[in-house]
Amino acid sequence: MKLVMAIIKPFKLDEVREALTSLGVEGLTVTEVKGFGRQKGHTEIYRGAEYAVNLLPKLKIEVAVKSDLASRVVEAIQAAARTGQIGDGKIFVQDLDHVVRIRTGEADQAAL
Repeated sequence: MKLVMAIIKPFKLDEVREALTSLGVEGLTVTEVKGFGRQKGHTEIYRGAEYAVNLLPKLKIEVAVKSDLASRVVEAIQAAARTGQIGDGKIFVQDLDHVVRIRTGEADQAAL
């Protein structure tokens, strides 16, 4: 089992969700986060004053999948979230040792 985490631009959420649903992914977790990478933030003008925005709004998507589906999930997220501009995000893949569905007590792959 794998945990796929992706940091994406907020306006790409619907496209990523649709791409994952088409692969058979049944659930995902979305968290609003802030951060920066090579983009290093940007400057904005508000009421005539210029100020720096160092942490940019992003979304973190987390999806637990069977190991054989992980590479397809990564490809789907990458294709759906790409704009070609700096700040498109990153995808991280980690091993999952144990998963339990709280309601039924199902474990591991049955819990996904």
